[in-house]
Amino acid sequence: MQEGLLLIISGPSGVGKGTVCRHLMTIKEGLRLSVSTTTRLPRSEEKDGKEYFFTDEDNFKTMIEKGDFLEWALVHDHYYGTSLDVANEAIDRGEILILEIDVQGAAQVRQKEPYSVSIFLAPPSMETLENRIRGRGTESDEKIERRLTTARQEMDSYILYDYLVINDKVEKAAAKIGAIIDAEKCKVSRGAKPPGWGGEDG
Repeated sequence: MQEGLLLIISGPSGVGKGTVCRHLMTIKEGLRLSVSTTTRLPRSEEKDGKEYFFTDEDNFKTMIEKGDFLEWALVHDHYYGTSLDVANEAIDRGEILILEIDVQGAAQVRQKEPYSVSIFLAPPSMETLENRIRGRGTESDEKIERRLTTARQEMDSYILYDYLVINDKVEKAAAKIGAIIDAEKCKVSRGAKPPGWGGEDG
């Protein structure tokens, strides 16, 4: 059985990580999307257990103390975290687990799991990113400016990732990530032995 794979898809807020991941799941089989835990309130279209597991800050901090998270971060006044148990179980089953996480969380996973594969999803321009964030219509101008300031800082971290994908069109970006997955599955360090190959004596 092939080894499991932790696939990090990260990038600045508003770049379209969620949209690209959802499309990727429709065109690529054998993928599992990790559902993060967060303390922020759900948006109108979000359901608990689907987009996120929603909880309060006290419970989140208790989970941190218990070591429940592979990674966690405080982003724009809200906590986000990835379950350690979910990640371990996926790897044990040989699954490809997609971690759709922020830049802080990605740095933690790369440090703890050096064999993870990281993809930085970038906007075609900062102007496009700003239009996407403002187009949500869910935040004040002050919060939007904070997000944009953070996004400009996060863009510099792309060089730390294994791959860079520009999200100019969702379908195109998802297809590129699918090709990266195919390439990673063929790596000798990850793949199973060829059929009928018995090693040195085979």
